[in-house]
Amino acid sequence: MKSVLIVEDDRALGDGLCLALKSPELDLTLCRTLSAARAALAAGDFGLVILDVNLPDGNGLDLLREIRRTSGVSVILLTANDLETDIVAGLECGADDYVTKPFSLAVLRARVNAQLRRTGGPRPAGPVEQGPFVFDFENMEFRREGQPVELSKTEQKLLRLLVENRGRTLTRARLVDRVWTDGAEYVDENALSVTVRRLRGKLEEDPAHPRYLKTVYGIGYTWTAAP
Repeated sequence: MKSVLIVEDDRALGDGLCLALKSPELDLTLCRTLSAARAALAAGDFGLVILDVNLPDGNGLDLLREIRRTSGVSVILLTANDLETDIVAGLECGADDYVTKPFSLAVLRARVNAQLRRTGGPRPAGPVEQGPFVFDFENMEFRREGQPVELSKTEQKLLRLLVENRGRTLTRARLVDRVWTDGAEYVDENALSVTVRRLRGKLEEDPAHPRYLKTVYGIGYTWTAAP
């Protein structure tokens, strides 16, 4: 059973979400405030968070930032803010999807199911095999079409983060924060661009037209889930 946390202060909408998503496979927890959501997150292990942005005791984006400091749980934002700048801000804070109100419950169910499929449980231990690649992060051995590929420690950290979140877009800010964790106060984002370029040069058949390590313009990067 997968656990889903719903954070929505509108009583009718919150109850409607619970009714629409009710399933023998899902354990739903509904919170109406940020404080209640923080308590639920501290006490439980959730596979998905559906998070309203405008809440009576604060902004849902603040909670999203807190979640992203320690967790890769999928987060779908719900909000009436539908400007492009609002959507970009939500994604840059670490959201995996963004649904604007009013919305179709059927569409939301489909997006919830899509996120749960992507994060259906911990990645299996051992080497990751995908298409022409075999990535053994524990033993630091990497192969493309059977041939060994030498990766720097930074390249390994970036690749692991992308592969373990394959199919999801990770923002540039989040990647910089997670890869360069040596305590430096400032890391030029150009370092990320250079590392991505080097990885593509080592892994992609045509680095100018990458098939796997793709740019999501204006947001960040993703490792495609399809072989």
